[in-house]
Amino acid sequence: MLARPTLPLLALALVALAGAAHAQPRPKPVHSEVVEPRPIAPRGPLAVDEQNTIGIFQRASPSVVYITTLQRVREPFSRNVLRVPQGTGSGFVWDEQGRIVTNFHVIQGAQEAVVTLADQRSFPATLVGASPDHDLAVLHIDMPADGPRPLPIGTSSDLIVGQNVYAIGNPFGLDHTLTTGVISALNRSIDDDNGGTIENLIQTDAAINPGNSGGPLIDSAGRLIGINAMIYSPSGAYAGVGFAVPVDIVNRVVPKLVAYGRYVRPKIGISANDDVSRRLLGADTTGVVVLQVVAGSAAARAGLRAAQSNGGRRVTIGDVIVAIDGRPIKNFGELLSALDEHEFGDMITLSVRHGQDKRDVPITLTGDESGSL
Repeated sequence: MLARPTLPLLALALVALAGAAHAQPRPKPVHSEVVEPRPIAPRGPLAVDEQNTIGIFQRASPSVVYITTLQRVREPFSRNVLRVPQGTGSGFVWDEQGRIVTNFHVIQGAQEAVVTLADQRSFPATLVGASPDHDLAVLHIDMPADGPRPLPIGTSSDLIVGQNVYAIGNPFGLDHTLTTGVISALNRSIDDDNGGTIENLIQTDAAINPGNSGGPLIDSAGRLIGINAMIYSPSGAYAGVGFAVPVDIVNRVVPKLVAYGRYVRPKIGISANDDVSRRLLGADTTGVVVLQVVAGSAAARAGLRAAQSNGGRRVTIGDVIVAIDGRPIKNFGELLSALDEHEFGDMITLSVRHGQDKRDVPITLTGDESGSL
């Protein structure tokens, strides 16, 4: 007699039959074949503009450096002093003496800085000098004999909107990044973080992001034409509007930072203030009111006359500077910018207005007179 299956075994048999009814048929075996990779087409020459871009990067990138800034903080429990990273930025080799140029805001507030070359060698840096007004700083490292060469210097006075530019830097800490674009505009004025205004900036659409600051802006001949300084962006990242300090300003400021440790502007020996000028002249009248003439200064020797207080709130306006070498001067910032274009010993012609009279005054620019312009 055959044994009847128990209930559990019968249930398992029904489940197995149901599963078999829904099972997919097994695929039939197919003939396998070896598929060879497609042959690679012979590489032709790259486009001329590509070759130029590649050449610019290969020649210039070794001279671009990575800057890490540090602060010393005291650990609250152990009281040990720790070196804490503060920020990063870019810079480039200025000369064969190991001087590195970057933006002032890259090293602002830092107590130490380390410069890393393209070959990943790192060197402690010392501060040579800085000019917050121009957002420029010079560092120094003990450059090895086989270190990178300085970038060739171009000019910025002859730049044209639309010409190609190339930015090299270290955005977001990424090593040696190249971006390309064009000059979008010239002579832009932008407020800086220190409450001042940086004049005559180059505007470009080459991508500039945090970390690019201090890196070079290069023309299609491979020459330095500016230093990438800042971006305009609601989000803080690239938005197509970047600004660079023109190389003509860099070439004037850096030698003074090396020589004096700070920027010493050519001066005429006066004091002035835009708010006072507007109150005395009226909001619709332009020019710079001479508030004080420093005794023994170039302005004093030239006979400039300062405003006089007659007691109380009554002020008699003296000379008002309205132009330098025929270039109209609307405010104190434009006066500073015009003087920045000159060196000590240069002779300039001030056009000054006194009441209804206007006269031209020749003045020889001098060095630093304390508390004056």
